[in-house]
Amino acid sequence: PLPLWRTRSTMQNAEGTTVDLYIPRKCSATNRLITGKDVGSVQINIAHVDANGSYTGAYSTVAMCGFIRQSGKGDAALTRIWEEKQRAERA
Repeated sequence: PLPLWRTRSTMQNAEGTTVDLYIPRKCSATNRLITGKDVGSVQINIAHVDANGSYTGAYSTVAMCGFIRQSGKGDAALTRIWEEKQRAERA
């Protein structure tokens, strides 16, 4: 058998399928990879509502890196991303 330090550790779910230990995210505003050490990053779930304002059970996820938030462009980026998603749904 291989020595313990030469074996590769993997994570498996209940079915025995190998799953990743870390799933990286991308910033929705800049398409930059959000690293695990980016402590200023956020992931926001925006609820979808019907014409009466009731939650439909669906949501859209937006991830923003700390760079955008630190530079003060987070609000403008979130507005731009949401308007782009709305235009894409109407088309």
